[in-house]
Amino acid sequence: MDQTLPSRAQVLPRVTRIAAPSPSAPPKSPSQSPSSSPAGPVLSTLGLLTVLLGAALPMVDFFIVNVALPTIDRDLDAGPAVLEMVVAGYGVAYAVLLVLGGRLGDLFGRRNLFLWGLGLFAATSLACGLAPTAWTLVAARVAQGAASALLLPQALATIQSATSGSSRGKALSYYGATAGIASVVGQVLGGVLVSADLAGSGWRAIFLVNVPVAAVALALALKSVPETRSANPARIDRAGTVLLALTLITLLLPLTEGRAAGWPLWSWVLLALSPFAAAAFVVVERHGERTGGNPLLPPSLVRIHSVRSGLLLIVPFCLGFGGFMFVLAVALQDGLHLGALAAGAALAPLCAAFFAASLLGPRMVARHGRRTVTAGTLIQAVGLVALAATFSWGWPHVGVLALAPSMAVIGFGQGLVLPVVFRIVLSEVPSAQAGVGSGAMATTQQSSLALGVATLGTLFLTLSTSVGFRDALVWALLAQVAAGALTTTLSLRLPKSVV
Repeated sequence: MDQTLPSRAQVLPRVTRIAAPSPSAPPKSPSQSPSSSPAGPVLSTLGLLTVLLGAALPMVDFFIVNVALPTIDRDLDAGPAVLEMVVAGYGVAYAVLLVLGGRLGDLFGRRNLFLWGLGLFAATSLACGLAPTAWTLVAARVAQGAASALLLPQALATIQSATSGSSRGKALSYYGATAGIASVVGQVLGGVLVSADLAGSGWRAIFLVNVPVAAVALALALKSVPETRSANPARIDRAGTVLLALTLITLLLPLTEGRAAGWPLWSWVLLALSPFAAAAFVVVERHGERTGGNPLLPPSLVRIHSVRSGLLLIVPFCLGFGGFMFVLAVALQDGLHLGALAAGAALAPLCAAFFAASLLGPRMVARHGRRTVTAGTLIQAVGLVALAATFSWGWPHVGVLALAPSMAVIGFGQGLVLPVVFRIVLSEVPSAQAGVGSGAMATTQQSSLALGVATLGTLFLTLSTSVGFRDALVWALLAQVAAGALTTTLSLRLPKSVV
């Protein structure tokens, strides 16, 4: 742990207030990690599987819609601008409300909010599946994103508060693996469901399938997920919540919708406002903590070395990952004219390799520390260059089998990065701030995924009209390699060893 952190002395007392030792117990050592979980609720194996299932649902739904966009367009006569709102509406609402969702879990109980999140996610998924018009679907997707923001932070915070020691490290690694695998499975599953056209449901099945899965997760959660909450829950930071929402909306909305709308004046005005909103958020949060208030995102939390270095790395990594998934789905369907099933199947090697790497990750990080992440970023870069070469030389006769080797290399590299980084970010977060820390990490991840769709997606779609799909795809992949180089550099700033 970073010994120079000014916040260390501040966070330790909070942890001891949550579960003070009994009179007969020896006093806690000052050198003990603030992430050590005190005696309290314990998350069973079934409970862990349940919270991972609940956490997978929002991640799957961010990506599952990608392969269904052409079918939605034909069925609802949506058009490019509305289709991007189907993606952006979910992503923006999800990102904007994640930190607030974590704070509400600290305040009202994480199990309680997890149950409410599952119920609302099922209801909004049903609304998406039954949407009669394109704009109705957009509204339902925004509501689904809000439900996801209520659900996801509770999973991470429950793991953080109801596990300890090596069990916590493994659980956080499993969460990171779930995050990556669910993202890929989303597009694979989307392709299968759209192609199957179950009972004539077409694209609607990608949303309706959430209802029974959420119902199963809800029943399991009632039996297996323990209740945890902060012993001293903070009040809602209204000013911070509004300013964070304003910052993300003014940045993400114009970037995701601007190109399809023809870059109208409002898009440039919002982009110009985003840095001022961000600066105002930082000022308000610093003032709130300095004056003893309850900032939405305490600056002292970000000063923790593992949190700061991990969040910085998540930004370029998830930006590239989000853009990659979107661009590949569009290129395979609109460029190579593959069906939804084939477009989804192309990602199967990536998914399998990611899963294999995530299983190796805990042992590798125990032996090699942060070098595991560095190696993963380099492996991913090799896979991306190989994939770009495959498209460049083989277009337009590139099949699913031809893509498999490079996709597997990409997936293996990503599987060594994401689970480990998630574990690093939360390794030193006090249990009292589990909800805030989980919300901050999930917000960074989700905002970066949405930003990747907006930036790399815009680059690809803009170039595709001038240089064609092949060259546009190659340039987009090389842009991700550049983001990967930044990720490699940032990996060298992570803590040398992982708790």
